[in-house]
Amino acid sequence: MDSFPILSLTAYAPLIGALLIFFVPAFQGEKAKAVALLASLVSLALSVLLLVDFEKNAEFQYVEHVEWLSGVGASYHLGIDGMALLLIALTTVISTIAIVWSWDTVQSRPREYFIALLVLETGMLGVFMALDLFVFYIFWEVMLIPMALLIGVWGSANRVYAAIKFFLYTLAGSLLMLVGIVATYQDYYQQTGVRTLNVLELQQGVYGSTFQIVVFGAFFVAFAVKVPMFPFHTWLPDAHVEAPTAASVILAAVMLKMGGYGLLRFNLPLFPDGSEKWAPYIVVLSIIAILYGAFVALVQPDMKKLVAYSSVSHMGFVTLGIFVNIAAHSVDNLHGFNGAMAVMLAHGFNTAALFLIIGVIYERAHTRQIAAFGGLARSMPIYAAFFAYFMFASIGLPGLSGFIGEFLVTLGTWEYNKLAAIITFSIVIFSAWYMMWMFQRVVLGRAKGEMPDPHDGALDAEEKAMLAAHGDGHGHGHGHGHAMPAVSGGSHDHDDHHGADGVVEYPDMTKKELWTLIPLAVLTLAVGVYPKMVFDYVAPTFERILAPFLG
Repeated sequence: MDSFPILSLTAYAPLIGALLIFFVPAFQGEKAKAVALLASLVSLALSVLLLVDFEKNAEFQYVEHVEWLSGVGASYHLGIDGMALLLIALTTVISTIAIVWSWDTVQSRPREYFIALLVLETGMLGVFMALDLFVFYIFWEVMLIPMALLIGVWGSANRVYAAIKFFLYTLAGSLLMLVGIVATYQDYYQQTGVRTLNVLELQQGVYGSTFQIVVFGAFFVAFAVKVPMFPFHTWLPDAHVEAPTAASVILAAVMLKMGGYGLLRFNLPLFPDGSEKWAPYIVVLSIIAILYGAFVALVQPDMKKLVAYSSVSHMGFVTLGIFVNIAAHSVDNLHGFNGAMAVMLAHGFNTAALFLIIGVIYERAHTRQIAAFGGLARSMPIYAAFFAYFMFASIGLPGLSGFIGEFLVTLGTWEYNKLAAIITFSIVIFSAWYMMWMFQRVVLGRAKGEMPDPHDGALDAEEKAMLAAHGDGHGHGHGHGHAMPAVSGGSHDHDDHHGADGVVEYPDMTKKELWTLIPLAVLTLAVGVYPKMVFDYVAPTFERILAPFLG
Protein backbone atom coordinates (compact mmCIF):
# COMPACT_ATOMS: atom_id res chain seq x y z
CA MET A 1 0.00 0.00 0.00
CA ASP A 2 3.05 2.27 0.26
CA SER A 3 2.83 3.27 -3.42
CA PHE A 4 -0.92 3.93 -3.26
CA PRO A 5 -1.81 7.53 -2.23
CA ILE A 6 -4.25 6.40 0.43
CA LEU A 7 -3.75 9.49 2.59
CA SER A 8 -4.58 11.85 -0.27
CA LEU A 9 -7.65 9.82 -1.17
CA THR A 10 -8.79 9.79 2.46
CA ALA A 11 -8.33 13.55 2.77
CA TYR A 12 -9.76 14.58 -0.58
CA ALA A 13 -12.75 12.24 -0.86
CA PRO A 14 -14.90 14.78 1.07
CA LEU A 15 -13.55 17.63 -1.08
CA ILE A 16 -14.42 15.71 -4.24
CA GLY A 17 -17.92 15.24 -2.87
CA ALA A 18 -18.17 18.96 -2.15
CA LEU A 19 -17.05 19.81 -5.70
CA LEU A 20 -19.61 17.42 -7.17
CA ILE A 21 -22.40 19.01 -5.17
CA PHE A 22 -21.20 22.48 -6.14
CA PHE A 23 -20.68 21.99 -9.86
CA VAL A 24 -23.27 19.35 -10.80
CA PRO A 25 -26.75 20.95 -10.93
CA ALA A 26 -28.43 17.55 -10.65
CA PHE A 27 -27.06 17.09 -7.13
CA GLN A 28 -29.72 19.08 -5.33
CA GLY A 29 -31.71 18.37 -2.19
CA GLU A 30 -31.71 14.69 -1.28
CA LYS A 31 -29.03 13.90 -3.87
CA ALA A 32 -26.68 16.42 -2.29
CA LYS A 33 -27.14 14.70 1.06
CA ALA A 34 -26.48 11.31 -0.49
CA VAL A 35 -23.27 12.53 -2.17
CA ALA A 36 -22.09 14.08 1.11
CA LEU A 37 -22.74 10.88 3.04
CA LEU A 38 -21.07 8.71 0.40
CA ALA A 39 -17.96 10.94 0.30
CA SER A 40 -17.67 10.87 4.09
CA LEU A 41 -18.19 7.09 4.19
CA VAL A 42 -15.32 6.65 1.70
CA SER A 43 -13.00 8.52 4.07
CA LEU A 44 -14.32 6.52 7.01
CA ALA A 45 -13.73 3.21 5.24
CA LEU A 46 -10.19 4.22 4.27
CA SER A 47 -9.40 5.29 7.84
CA VAL A 48 -10.55 1.89 9.09
CA LEU A 49 -8.28 0.27 6.49
CA LEU A 50 -5.40 2.40 7.79
CA LEU A 51 -6.10 1.27 11.36
CA VAL A 52 -6.01 -2.37 10.34
CA ASP A 53 -2.92 -2.12 8.11
CA PHE A 54 -0.84 0.22 10.31
CA GLU A 55 2.44 -1.12 11.73
CA LYS A 56 2.41 0.16 15.28
CA ASN A 57 6.17 0.20 15.89
CA ALA A 58 7.15 1.80 12.58
CA GLU A 59 7.77 5.50 12.08
CA PHE A 60 5.78 7.66 9.65
CA GLN A 61 3.90 5.48 7.21
CA TYR A 62 2.02 5.87 3.90
CA VAL A 63 4.34 8.78 3.13
CA GLU A 64 3.56 10.86 0.05
CA HIS A 65 6.31 13.28 -0.94
CA VAL A 66 6.17 15.39 -4.09
CA GLU A 67 8.41 18.40 -4.78
CA TRP A 68 6.27 21.47 -5.06
CA LEU A 69 7.92 24.87 -4.52
CA SER A 70 11.52 23.71 -4.62
CA GLY A 71 12.95 27.22 -4.57
CA VAL A 72 11.19 27.89 -1.28
CA GLY A 73 11.66 24.42 0.14
CA ALA A 74 7.97 23.57 0.36
CA SER A 75 6.76 20.14 -0.73
CA TYR A 76 3.56 18.15 -0.73
CA HIS A 77 4.53 15.87 2.15
CA LEU A 78 2.01 13.68 3.95
CA GLY A 79 2.56 10.88 6.43
CA ILE A 80 1.07 9.55 9.66
CA ASP A 81 2.17 7.97 12.90
CA GLY A 82 0.02 6.34 15.58
CA MET A 83 -1.11 9.60 17.12
CA ALA A 84 -2.20 11.09 13.80
CA LEU A 85 -3.89 7.84 12.78
CA LEU A 86 -6.19 7.77 15.82
CA LEU A 87 -7.18 11.39 15.31
CA ILE A 88 -7.85 10.76 11.61
CA ALA A 89 -10.13 7.87 12.54
CA LEU A 90 -11.90 10.09 15.09
CA THR A 91 -12.36 12.78 12.42
CA THR A 92 -13.93 10.46 9.87
CA VAL A 93 -16.28 8.91 12.44
CA ILE A 94 -17.43 12.27 13.78
CA SER A 95 -17.81 13.81 10.30
CA THR A 96 -20.00 10.92 9.16
CA ILE A 97 -22.12 11.20 12.29
CA ALA A 98 -22.49 14.95 11.72
CA ILE A 99 -23.74 14.37 8.18
CA VAL A 100 -26.20 11.69 9.31
CA TRP A 101 -27.47 13.99 12.06
CA SER A 102 -27.95 16.85 9.59
CA TRP A 103 -29.97 14.74 7.16
CA ASP A 104 -33.36 16.09 8.21
CA THR A 105 -32.45 18.92 10.59
CA VAL A 106 -31.10 21.44 8.07
CA GLN A 107 -33.84 23.03 5.99
CA SER A 108 -32.13 26.23 4.88
CA ARG A 109 -29.59 25.97 2.03
CA PRO A 110 -28.82 22.28 2.59
CA ARG A 111 -26.60 22.11 -0.51
CA GLU A 112 -24.25 24.81 0.76
CA TYR A 113 -24.40 23.37 4.27
CA PHE A 114 -23.12 19.95 3.17
CA ILE A 115 -20.44 21.55 1.02
CA ALA A 116 -19.19 23.39 4.12
CA LEU A 117 -19.16 20.17 6.17
CA LEU A 118 -17.19 18.30 3.51
CA VAL A 119 -14.61 21.03 2.98
CA LEU A 120 -14.20 21.23 6.75
CA GLU A 121 -13.56 17.48 6.91
CA THR A 122 -10.84 17.72 4.26
CA GLY A 123 -9.16 20.55 6.17
CA MET A 124 -9.19 18.61 9.44
CA LEU A 125 -7.83 15.43 7.87
CA GLY A 126 -5.07 17.37 6.12
CA VAL A 127 -3.93 18.92 9.39
CA PHE A 128 -3.29 15.48 10.88
CA MET A 129 -1.46 14.25 7.76
CA ALA A 130 0.78 17.19 6.80
CA LEU A 131 4.53 16.84 7.42
CA ASP A 132 5.39 20.10 5.66
CA LEU A 133 4.69 23.32 7.54
CA PHE A 134 3.51 25.09 4.38
CA VAL A 135 0.97 22.34 3.63
CA PHE A 136 0.00 22.18 7.31
CA TYR A 137 -0.70 25.90 7.38
CA ILE A 138 -2.89 25.67 4.25
CA PHE A 139 -5.01 22.92 5.76
CA TRP A 140 -5.14 24.78 9.08
CA GLU A 141 -6.59 27.84 7.35
CA VAL A 142 -8.94 25.77 5.17
CA MET A 143 -10.75 24.67 8.36
CA LEU A 144 -11.39 28.22 9.47
CA ILE A 145 -13.78 29.43 6.76
CA PRO A 146 -16.29 26.53 6.61
CA MET A 147 -16.62 26.39 10.40
CA ALA A 148 -17.18 30.16 10.54
CA LEU A 149 -19.83 29.78 7.83
CA LEU A 150 -21.55 26.91 9.64
CA ILE A 151 -21.82 29.07 12.75
CA GLY A 152 -22.63 32.34 11.00
CA VAL A 153 -25.19 31.07 8.48
CA TRP A 154 -26.87 28.09 10.16
CA GLY A 155 -26.46 29.09 13.81
CA SER A 156 -28.80 30.65 16.37
CA ALA A 157 -29.80 34.25 17.04
CA ASN A 158 -26.31 35.64 17.82
CA ARG A 159 -24.60 33.51 15.19
CA VAL A 160 -22.84 36.36 13.38
CA TYR A 161 -21.22 37.63 16.57
CA ALA A 162 -20.09 34.11 17.51
CA ALA A 163 -18.77 33.41 14.01
CA ILE A 164 -16.76 36.64 13.88
CA LYS A 165 -15.36 36.02 17.36
CA PHE A 166 -14.34 32.47 16.39
CA PHE A 167 -12.78 33.73 13.17
CA LEU A 168 -10.79 36.53 14.81
CA TYR A 169 -9.46 34.41 17.67
CA THR A 170 -8.40 31.60 15.37
CA LEU A 171 -6.95 33.96 12.78
CA ALA A 172 -4.92 35.81 15.39
CA GLY A 173 -3.44 32.54 16.60
CA SER A 174 -2.78 31.44 13.02
CA LEU A 175 -0.87 34.62 12.22
CA LEU A 176 1.33 34.14 15.27
CA MET A 177 1.99 30.58 14.15
CA LEU A 178 2.91 31.86 10.68
CA VAL A 179 5.48 34.16 12.27
CA GLY A 180 6.89 31.16 14.15
CA ILE A 181 7.04 29.10 10.94
CA VAL A 182 8.93 31.83 9.08
CA ALA A 183 11.35 32.34 11.99
CA THR A 184 12.09 28.61 12.22
CA TYR A 185 12.51 28.35 8.46
CA GLN A 186 14.99 31.25 8.36
CA ASP A 187 16.98 30.07 11.37
CA TYR A 188 17.35 26.58 9.93
CA TYR A 189 18.48 28.06 6.61
CA GLN A 190 21.13 30.15 8.37
CA GLN A 191 22.38 27.00 10.16
CA THR A 192 22.48 24.64 7.18
CA GLY A 193 22.09 26.64 3.97
CA VAL A 194 19.10 24.42 3.16
CA ARG A 195 15.66 25.85 2.54
CA THR A 196 13.04 23.47 3.83
CA LEU A 197 9.67 23.41 5.52
CA ASN A 198 9.82 19.68 6.13
CA VAL A 199 8.97 19.17 9.79
CA LEU A 200 11.20 16.12 10.15
CA GLU A 201 14.20 18.04 8.77
CA LEU A 202 13.51 21.14 10.84
CA GLN A 203 13.55 18.97 13.97
CA GLN A 204 17.22 18.28 13.32
CA GLY A 205 18.10 21.96 13.67
CA VAL A 206 19.96 23.39 16.67
CA TYR A 207 18.14 26.48 17.82
CA GLY A 208 19.30 28.90 20.50
CA SER A 209 17.61 28.90 23.89
CA THR A 210 16.18 32.43 23.55
CA PHE A 211 14.97 31.67 20.03
CA GLN A 212 13.21 28.52 21.25
CA ILE A 213 11.50 30.33 24.11
CA VAL A 214 10.15 33.07 21.84
CA VAL A 215 9.12 30.92 18.87
CA PHE A 216 7.67 28.25 21.14
CA GLY A 217 5.41 31.01 22.47
CA ALA A 218 4.22 31.92 18.96
CA PHE A 219 3.26 28.32 18.18
CA PHE A 220 1.86 27.80 21.67
CA VAL A 221 -0.62 30.69 21.50
CA ALA A 222 -2.00 29.40 18.18
CA PHE A 223 -2.57 25.95 19.61
CA ALA A 224 -3.75 27.23 23.01
CA VAL A 225 -6.51 29.19 21.26
CA LYS A 226 -7.64 26.01 19.55
CA VAL A 227 -7.52 23.80 22.70
CA PRO A 228 -8.98 26.26 24.06
CA MET A 229 -6.82 26.98 27.06
CA PHE A 230 -7.41 29.60 29.75
CA PRO A 231 -7.27 32.57 29.12
CA PHE A 232 -7.71 32.03 25.35
CA HIS A 233 -11.01 30.18 25.75
CA THR A 234 -13.66 32.91 25.61
CA TRP A 235 -14.64 32.28 21.99
CA LEU A 236 -15.68 28.69 22.69
CA PRO A 237 -18.92 29.08 24.72
CA ASP A 238 -20.31 31.59 22.22
CA ALA A 239 -19.37 29.39 19.28
CA HIS A 240 -20.96 26.30 20.81
CA VAL A 241 -24.16 28.02 21.89
CA GLU A 242 -24.77 29.60 18.50
CA ALA A 243 -23.51 26.79 16.25
CA PRO A 244 -25.87 24.18 14.78
CA THR A 245 -25.65 20.82 16.51
CA ALA A 246 -23.44 19.14 13.89
CA ALA A 247 -20.96 22.03 13.97
CA SER A 248 -20.81 21.87 17.78
CA VAL A 249 -20.13 18.13 17.55
CA ILE A 250 -17.23 18.62 15.11
CA LEU A 251 -15.87 21.59 17.01
CA ALA A 252 -15.80 19.72 20.32
CA ALA A 253 -14.80 16.28 19.07
CA VAL A 254 -12.15 17.16 16.49
CA MET A 255 -11.15 20.81 16.19
CA LEU A 256 -10.25 21.24 19.85
CA LYS A 257 -7.91 18.24 19.53
CA MET A 258 -5.85 20.09 16.95
CA GLY A 259 -4.44 22.26 19.71
CA GLY A 260 -3.15 19.23 21.62
CA TYR A 261 -1.94 17.63 18.40
CA GLY A 262 -0.04 20.77 17.38
CA LEU A 263 1.72 20.98 20.73
CA LEU A 264 2.84 17.36 20.45
CA ARG A 265 3.73 17.45 16.76
CA PHE A 266 5.54 20.81 16.61
CA ASN A 267 6.24 22.51 19.94
CA LEU A 268 7.92 19.63 21.75
CA PRO A 269 10.12 18.16 18.98
CA LEU A 270 11.11 21.52 17.46
CA PHE A 271 11.77 23.41 20.68
CA PRO A 272 12.74 21.09 23.55
CA ASP A 273 14.54 23.83 25.49
CA GLY A 274 11.59 26.17 25.05
CA SER A 275 9.26 23.39 26.17
CA GLU A 276 11.19 22.93 29.42
CA LYS A 277 11.18 26.66 30.13
CA TRP A 278 7.46 27.06 29.41
CA ALA A 279 6.30 23.78 31.00
CA PRO A 280 5.83 25.00 34.64
CA TYR A 281 3.72 27.95 33.49
CA ILE A 282 1.61 25.81 31.18
CA VAL A 283 1.02 23.37 34.03
CA VAL A 284 -0.31 26.24 36.17
CA LEU A 285 -2.53 27.51 33.34
CA SER A 286 -3.82 23.99 32.77
CA ILE A 287 -4.80 23.54 36.41
CA ILE A 288 -6.52 26.93 36.35
CA ALA A 289 -8.43 25.88 33.21
CA ILE A 290 -9.51 22.60 34.82
CA LEU A 291 -10.85 24.38 37.90
CA TYR A 292 -12.24 27.43 36.12
CA GLY A 293 -14.15 25.43 33.51
CA ALA A 294 -15.77 23.26 36.17
CA PHE A 295 -16.73 26.15 38.46
CA VAL A 296 -18.25 28.20 35.64
CA ALA A 297 -20.14 25.16 34.32
CA LEU A 298 -21.85 24.89 37.71
CA VAL A 299 -23.82 28.11 37.17
CA GLN A 300 -24.83 27.78 33.52
CA PRO A 301 -28.56 27.86 32.73
CA ASP A 302 -28.01 26.74 29.11
CA MET A 303 -27.18 23.07 28.50
CA LYS A 304 -24.87 23.81 25.59
CA LYS A 305 -22.95 26.44 27.50
CA LEU A 306 -22.56 24.06 30.45
CA VAL A 307 -21.05 21.38 28.21
CA ALA A 308 -18.88 24.02 26.51
CA TYR A 309 -17.33 25.09 29.81
CA SER A 310 -16.90 21.44 30.77
CA SER A 311 -14.80 21.16 27.59
CA VAL A 312 -12.49 23.88 28.88
CA SER A 313 -12.04 21.81 32.03
CA HIS A 314 -11.52 18.47 30.27
CA MET A 315 -9.11 19.87 27.70
CA GLY A 316 -7.08 21.33 30.56
CA PHE A 317 -6.18 17.71 31.35
CA VAL A 318 -4.74 17.40 27.84
CA THR A 319 -2.29 20.29 28.17
CA LEU A 320 -1.50 19.26 31.75
CA GLY A 321 -0.71 15.72 30.63
CA ILE A 322 1.53 16.94 27.81
CA PHE A 323 3.67 19.25 29.93
CA VAL A 324 3.59 17.91 33.48
CA ASN A 325 6.21 15.19 32.87
CA ILE A 326 8.45 17.72 31.15
CA ALA A 327 8.06 20.11 34.08
CA ALA A 328 8.90 17.25 36.46
CA HIS A 329 11.87 16.14 34.30
CA SER A 330 10.44 12.62 34.32
CA VAL A 331 9.89 11.90 30.66
CA ASP A 332 11.07 8.33 31.11
CA ASN A 333 7.42 7.34 31.74
CA LEU A 334 4.47 8.09 29.49
CA HIS A 335 1.70 8.50 32.07
CA GLY A 336 0.94 12.11 31.25
CA PHE A 337 1.23 11.67 27.48
CA ASN A 338 -0.88 8.52 27.38
CA GLY A 339 -3.40 10.25 29.60
CA ALA A 340 -3.53 13.30 27.33
CA MET A 341 -4.21 11.09 24.31
CA ALA A 342 -6.88 9.12 26.14
CA VAL A 343 -8.57 12.35 27.26
CA MET A 344 -8.58 13.68 23.69
CA LEU A 345 -10.31 10.57 22.39
CA ALA A 346 -12.69 10.27 25.33
CA HIS A 347 -13.65 13.92 25.06
CA GLY A 348 -14.23 13.38 21.36
CA PHE A 349 -16.69 10.56 22.04
CA ASN A 350 -18.42 11.86 25.16
CA THR A 351 -18.76 15.56 24.46
CA ALA A 352 -19.85 14.93 20.88
CA ALA A 353 -22.54 12.63 22.26
CA LEU A 354 -23.65 15.19 24.85
CA PHE A 355 -24.06 17.83 22.15
CA LEU A 356 -26.09 15.35 20.10
CA ILE A 357 -28.24 14.62 23.16
CA ILE A 358 -28.83 18.34 23.63
CA GLY A 359 -29.64 18.58 19.93
CA VAL A 360 -32.24 15.82 20.25
CA ILE A 361 -34.30 17.77 22.76
CA TYR A 362 -33.63 21.11 21.05
CA GLU A 363 -35.20 19.76 17.84
CA ARG A 364 -38.35 19.05 19.83
CA ALA A 365 -38.56 21.99 22.21
CA HIS A 366 -36.50 24.71 20.47
CA THR A 367 -34.84 25.69 23.70
CA ARG A 368 -31.72 24.60 25.58
CA GLN A 369 -32.59 26.19 28.90
CA ILE A 370 -32.32 23.68 31.72
CA ALA A 371 -35.26 25.27 33.54
CA ALA A 372 -37.56 24.57 30.58
CA PHE A 373 -37.42 20.81 31.13
CA GLY A 374 -38.15 18.19 33.72
CA GLY A 375 -39.10 14.56 33.93
CA LEU A 376 -38.12 13.66 30.37
CA ALA A 377 -37.54 10.07 31.46
CA ARG A 378 -41.32 9.71 31.64
CA SER A 379 -41.86 10.08 27.89
CA MET A 380 -38.30 9.53 26.61
CA PRO A 381 -36.80 6.53 28.46
CA ILE A 382 -34.29 5.65 25.70
CA TYR A 383 -33.15 9.26 25.60
CA ALA A 384 -32.76 9.24 29.38
CA ALA A 385 -30.64 6.08 29.23
CA PHE A 386 -28.23 7.55 26.66
CA PHE A 387 -28.07 10.81 28.60
CA ALA A 388 -27.15 8.92 31.77
CA TYR A 389 -24.57 6.79 29.96
CA PHE A 390 -22.66 9.71 28.49
CA MET A 391 -23.04 11.78 31.64
CA PHE A 392 -21.27 9.04 33.60
CA ALA A 393 -18.64 8.72 30.87
CA SER A 394 -17.99 12.46 31.00
CA ILE A 395 -17.52 12.54 34.76
CA GLY A 396 -15.06 9.63 34.63
CA LEU A 397 -16.92 6.52 35.70
CA PRO A 398 -14.40 3.63 35.71
CA GLY A 399 -14.99 1.31 32.79
CA LEU A 400 -15.90 4.16 30.44
CA SER A 401 -13.46 6.20 28.39
CA GLY A 402 -13.49 9.35 30.53
CA PHE A 403 -11.79 7.70 33.51
CA ILE A 404 -8.46 6.32 32.34
CA GLY A 405 -7.12 9.50 30.73
CA GLU A 406 -7.74 11.78 33.69
CA PHE A 407 -6.42 9.09 36.05
CA LEU A 408 -3.14 8.81 34.12
CA VAL A 409 -2.73 12.58 33.91
CA THR A 410 -3.18 12.74 37.67
CA LEU A 411 -0.52 10.04 38.12
CA GLY A 412 1.87 12.13 36.07
CA THR A 413 0.96 15.22 38.06
CA TRP A 414 1.61 13.37 41.34
CA GLU A 415 5.25 12.97 40.35
CA TYR A 416 5.49 16.72 39.78
CA ASN A 417 3.53 18.03 42.75
CA LYS A 418 1.28 16.04 45.05
CA LEU A 419 -0.86 19.02 46.01
CA ALA A 420 -1.42 19.89 42.35
CA ALA A 421 -2.48 16.29 41.72
CA ILE A 422 -4.96 16.33 44.61
CA ILE A 423 -6.45 19.62 43.45
CA THR A 424 -6.65 18.42 39.86
CA PHE A 425 -8.30 15.08 40.55
CA SER A 426 -10.73 16.62 43.05
CA ILE A 427 -12.35 18.34 40.12
CA VAL A 428 -14.10 15.02 39.45
CA ILE A 429 -16.39 15.98 42.32
CA PHE A 430 -17.40 19.19 40.57
CA SER A 431 -17.75 17.41 37.23
CA ALA A 432 -20.21 15.04 38.85
CA TRP A 433 -21.94 18.00 40.47
CA TYR A 434 -22.68 20.01 37.33
CA MET A 435 -23.40 17.02 35.10
CA MET A 436 -25.71 15.27 37.56
CA TRP A 437 -27.38 18.57 38.40
CA MET A 438 -28.20 19.07 34.72
CA PHE A 439 -29.33 15.47 34.35
CA GLN A 440 -31.54 15.62 37.42
CA ARG A 441 -33.21 18.85 36.34
CA VAL A 442 -33.79 17.79 32.74
CA VAL A 443 -34.45 14.06 32.92
CA LEU A 444 -35.66 13.30 36.43
CA GLY A 445 -38.03 15.06 38.79
CA ARG A 446 -41.42 16.40 37.78
CA ALA A 447 -42.38 16.67 34.15
CA LYS A 448 -43.39 20.15 33.03
CA GLY A 449 -47.01 20.66 34.00
CA GLU A 450 -47.04 17.98 36.70
CA MET A 451 -47.92 18.97 40.26
CA PRO A 452 -46.15 17.44 43.25
CA ASP A 453 -48.01 15.64 45.98
CA PRO A 454 -49.67 18.46 47.96
CA HIS A 455 -48.71 16.71 51.21
CA ASP A 456 -44.94 16.71 50.59
CA GLY A 457 -44.44 20.39 51.30
CA ALA A 458 -43.03 21.10 47.83
CA LEU A 459 -45.85 23.40 46.69
CA ASP A 460 -45.17 27.11 46.55
CA ALA A 461 -47.97 29.64 47.07
CA GLU A 462 -48.78 29.97 43.36
CA GLU A 463 -48.99 26.21 42.90
CA LYS A 464 -51.25 25.85 45.94
CA ALA A 465 -53.59 28.46 44.51
CA MET A 466 -53.64 26.75 41.09
CA LEU A 467 -54.28 23.35 42.64
CA ALA A 468 -57.09 24.74 44.78
CA ALA A 469 -58.70 26.34 41.73
CA HIS A 470 -58.53 23.14 39.67
CA GLY A 471 -58.72 20.53 42.42
CA ASP A 472 -61.36 19.17 44.74
CA GLY A 473 -62.11 22.41 46.49
CA HIS A 474 -60.02 21.49 49.51
CA GLY A 475 -56.65 22.35 48.06
CA HIS A 476 -55.78 18.71 47.53
CA GLY A 477 -56.42 18.42 43.82
CA HIS A 478 -56.39 14.81 42.70
CA GLY A 479 -53.37 13.67 44.59
CA HIS A 480 -49.89 12.86 43.43
CA GLY A 481 -49.15 13.39 39.76
CA HIS A 482 -52.08 15.74 39.10
CA ALA A 483 -51.39 17.94 36.11
CA MET A 484 -51.25 21.68 36.30
CA PRO A 485 -52.92 23.79 33.64
CA ALA A 486 -50.71 24.39 30.61
CA VAL A 487 -47.41 25.85 31.74
CA SER A 488 -45.65 28.79 30.18
CA GLY A 489 -42.01 29.35 29.46
CA GLY A 490 -39.51 28.28 26.84
CA SER A 491 -40.90 26.71 23.72
CA HIS A 492 -43.80 24.98 25.41
CA ASP A 493 -46.08 27.95 24.73
CA HIS A 494 -46.04 27.28 21.01
CA ASP A 495 -45.35 23.53 20.74
CA ASP A 496 -48.17 21.04 21.17
CA HIS A 497 -46.43 18.41 23.32
CA HIS A 498 -48.96 18.05 26.12
CA GLY A 499 -50.20 14.60 27.05
CA ALA A 500 -53.77 13.73 27.92
CA ASP A 501 -53.22 14.90 31.49
CA GLY A 502 -51.68 18.20 30.39
CA VAL A 503 -48.09 17.17 31.18
CA VAL A 504 -45.50 18.22 28.61
CA GLU A 505 -44.23 15.16 26.70
CA TYR A 506 -41.93 14.64 23.73
CA PRO A 507 -41.47 11.66 21.41
CA ASP A 508 -38.51 9.42 22.19
CA MET A 509 -35.45 9.09 19.97
CA THR A 510 -35.72 8.36 16.27
CA LYS A 511 -33.73 5.72 14.40
CA LYS A 512 -31.51 8.42 12.92
CA GLU A 513 -30.71 9.81 16.36
CA LEU A 514 -29.91 6.32 17.62
CA TRP A 515 -27.58 5.71 14.67
CA THR A 516 -25.59 8.81 15.63
CA LEU A 517 -25.22 7.86 19.30
CA ILE A 518 -24.72 4.09 19.22
CA PRO A 519 -21.23 4.23 17.58
CA LEU A 520 -20.07 6.73 20.18
CA ALA A 521 -21.47 4.56 22.98
CA VAL A 522 -19.58 1.53 21.66
CA LEU A 523 -16.33 3.48 21.29
CA THR A 524 -16.47 5.00 24.76
CA LEU A 525 -17.02 1.56 26.27
CA ALA A 526 -14.27 -0.06 24.20
CA VAL A 527 -11.65 2.55 25.12
CA GLY A 528 -12.77 2.55 28.73
CA VAL A 529 -12.51 -1.24 29.10
CA TYR A 530 -9.38 -1.77 26.99
CA PRO A 531 -7.35 1.46 26.68
CA LYS A 532 -4.21 -0.53 25.82
CA MET A 533 -5.29 -0.58 22.19
CA VAL A 534 -4.90 3.22 22.17
CA PHE A 535 -1.57 3.22 23.99
CA ASP A 536 -0.10 0.60 21.64
CA TYR A 537 -0.63 2.99 18.73
CA VAL A 538 0.78 6.10 20.39
CA ALA A 539 3.65 4.79 22.56
CA PRO A 540 6.23 4.71 19.72
CA THR A 541 5.16 8.22 18.67
CA PHE A 542 5.64 9.63 22.16
CA GLU A 543 8.99 7.91 22.55
CA ARG A 544 10.24 9.66 19.39
CA ILE A 545 8.82 13.01 20.50
CA LEU A 546 10.53 12.72 23.89
CA ALA A 547 13.90 11.54 22.56
CA PRO A 548 15.40 15.10 22.66
CA PHE A 549 14.49 15.40 26.35
CA LEU A 550 16.34 12.20 27.23
CA GLY A 551 19.62 13.15 25.54
